[in-house]
Amino acid sequence: MRFEFHPEARIEYLEAVRYYEERQAGLGARFALEIEATIQRVVEAPQRWHPIEGEIRRCLAHIFPYGVLYSVKPDRILLLAIMRLSREPGYWRNRIQPGPAASGS
Repeated sequence: MRFEFHPEARIEYLEAVRYYEERQAGLGARFALEIEATIQRVVEAPQRWHPIEGEIRRCLAHIFPYGVLYSVKPDRILLLAIMRLSREPGYWRNRIQPGPAASGS
């Protein structure tokens, strides 16, 4: 199954990579690899993680304190947030489109 980033999720992902790289050379790349591995786990078995709210599910990264929030659509997985776990819960809710229009394509 294919996946796509919500535009704001892509921005927060890239900002986190940049943040870690500024802290230590190579750490941004390690973060990116970990998030990519987390996304791959989601793609391989999207129903494995229980919904945390409505149809939204969360898969936790193993090394960094981040979670990948996503919803499963008929034709893709929509990545809603690459969320630092200490961030204010629910900040991503405005990224959900209600009703049938949620598929987006």
